[in-house]
Amino acid sequence: MKDIPQMPDMERVRREHMRWLIILTLNNARPIGAAESVILTVAQAIYPDATPQELRRELDYLDERELVDITKTPDGRWSAKLTRSGVDVAEYTVDCEPGIARPAKYW
Repeated sequence: MKDIPQMPDMERVRREHMRWLIILTLNNARPIGAAESVILTVAQAIYPDATPQELRRELDYLDERELVDITKTPDGRWSAKLTRSGVDVAEYTVDCEPGIARPAKYW
């Protein structure tokens, strides 16, 4: 009996791709960084149903991995910028650990 190929976990694919989109967005916003509303607009270009809560969850994940620094203002807004390590991931100068859907380098 042949093995049936498994379907990809689409939620995982979305999470990991959103993390890569955040890194790319913040790399283009260097050195200033970007407000969460700007990052969400980019994410919604790919995932129209992306929510602020989903974005914050992925920003928090990247913050815990020390790839981004998050600034939280008293009025509840967030902004973020890449750390040195985040820049290295964006520029393909270091290996990317699992959890981020960085495409393979083709050049």
